[in-house]
Amino acid sequence: DFYFLIVLLVLPFSLSGNISDKKKLQFNEDGTFKIVQFTDTHYNYESTKSEVVIQNISAVLEAEDPDLIIFTGDIVTHAPVSKGWRNITAPLVERNVPWCVTLGNHDDEYDKCRKEILDLLEDIPYNYTQKGPSEVYGWGNYVLQIQGHSSGKTETLIYCMDSNAYTLMDGVGTYGWFQLSQVNWYVETSNRYRKRNNGKSLPALAFFHIPLPEYTEAWNNGDVGPVGVKNEDVCAPVINTGMYAAMLQQGDVMATFVGHDHVNDYVAPLHGLALIYGRFSGGGDTYGDLRNGARVIEITEGKRMFITWIRLREGEKFREVKYKKGHIINLEP
Repeated sequence: DFYFLIVLLVLPFSLSGNISDKKKLQFNEDGTFKIVQFTDTHYNYESTKSEVVIQNISAVLEAEDPDLIIFTGDIVTHAPVSKGWRNITAPLVERNVPWCVTLGNHDDEYDKCRKEILDLLEDIPYNYTQKGPSEVYGWGNYVLQIQGHSSGKTETLIYCMDSNAYTLMDGVGTYGWFQLSQVNWYVETSNRYRKRNNGKSLPALAFFHIPLPEYTEAWNNGDVGPVGVKNEDVCAPVINTGMYAAMLQQGDVMATFVGHDHVNDYVAPLHGLALIYGRFSGGGDTYGDLRNGARVIEITEGKRMFITWIRLREGEKFREVKYKKGHIINLEP
């Protein structure tokens, strides 16, 4: 009985230790919420060339003071993976910044599979990554809720998805695609939140690694934009299972944010949905000649709008645009 009493006394404290770092994601008093997207760091724990990756993360955090960090794949791409993840998240943990991950095609090529990577991340503080429903294909299909500053109600959704790795069919392209269970999960989740919100879609953003096939069409869209550079072909899957179409029809997602192509960083609208690349955040352990940095996104409570820009490691801020009701407005002179 004595030992049972001790367990009852200790258990709440041990449980609270696991969840004490999970503060509510909430708009600030001024109605804004700032997200920083790091992508394609290709961090190598044992390489001096990767030191610039940590310097970049620290510099961007110092300049932007974000409310949430999202890593969009190909983050730690050399063994030992566990030490790599500890190192690359250390600047976030030191600053008590919430963060989450979507996996890329290279993350699980070393000493951890996708599930094992998400397992090890669970032990790092301020991690909001979820494994997602077991019946949905992939690892890391989940949604984060950003709550109103005073209302406490969910005001904006952040979809994080596993865009998978490589083709599942011989001779059919190179990269993987969203499986139908993932498209269905997104639609069902979107419908559930719409029902809770009296039939009105909540503003949402979506983050994953591999660009959708529509990224090429968006770049070639003659009506508006794009803003940014396209220095390589869009490396999308050749099979299109309709994730873009689903988002367009649901009407909640304002923009998608991806990585994968290291020398592309553009914002391009297509039928009112903005298709956006992050900014290469890596160092000398992978390809690319763009100066490293991050994409910053600032959303506004109660509005279908956001502002986004690129912040470089050296401090420069540029390519600032506003998304408002389906339109992209270039804010630079």
